[in-house]
Amino acid sequence: MAGADVVLVNGLHFEGFLQRLVDASATKATIAVLTKDVTPIDFKPEFADADAAEGADTGSGKTVTDPHAFQSIANAKIYVKNIADAFCAADAQGCDSYKANAAAYTGKLDAVEGEVKAAIQSIPQEKRVVITSHDAFGYFEHAYGLTFLAPQGVSTDSEPSAAEVAKLVKQVKQDKAAAIFVENITNPRLIEQIASETGIKVGGTLYSDALSQPDGPASTYIDMMHNNIAQIKGAILGS
Repeated sequence: MAGADVVLVNGLHFEGFLQRLVDASATKATIAVLTKDVTPIDFKPEFADADAAEGADTGSGKTVTDPHAFQSIANAKIYVKNIADAFCAADAQGCDSYKANAAAYTGKLDAVEGEVKAAIQSIPQEKRVVITSHDAFGYFEHAYGLTFLAPQGVSTDSEPSAAEVAKLVKQVKQDKAAAIFVENITNPRLIEQIASETGIKVGGTLYSDALSQPDGPASTYIDMMHNNIAQIKGAILGS
């Protein structure tokens, strides 16, 4: 980092460690905040405490701002523009190339966004509800009309008790979710129990804060969006 010309950051307090790294490196690089011009949204109240470390402090002691703006493809296009602008500012001679690359990639994002919208439209309105254990999809929900709910009362630090499992099963039934993606519950027997007692399909892996390994299904941003919408649609519609 000490020799960098530009440092790209998500912003919205997503990288809590980054300022310390910048200070320690004594870098002279320009810090480009990729969420510049993005309209931020808040975490849902039920997630606010669990995700406090990822949000922005409002000054009242309550951390509510959701930093996962990239889960909206429209926001990803803003990221691309901000990256190109930062590179142009650092390297004027290469600016035409940066802008051309940004335009080409934005075209790919347009195509992916069309696919995501079409996939959501193919899901009946009453089935556009899924459960995840981590509130990383608020921007996706806001942009595309799919509702993400959170299982409450299950600790990720230990094996859930019978009472906690019963509470989760009750919530799933009440929320009438069409699929469940629980990132933090890794015990397959527990997932099978929830599926058995609720009749809800268990989906595959949704990628949120990070990409997969290079040989995985979500090694790029576009692959991540393809994977997530395919998993959601497949779990709900059985395709």
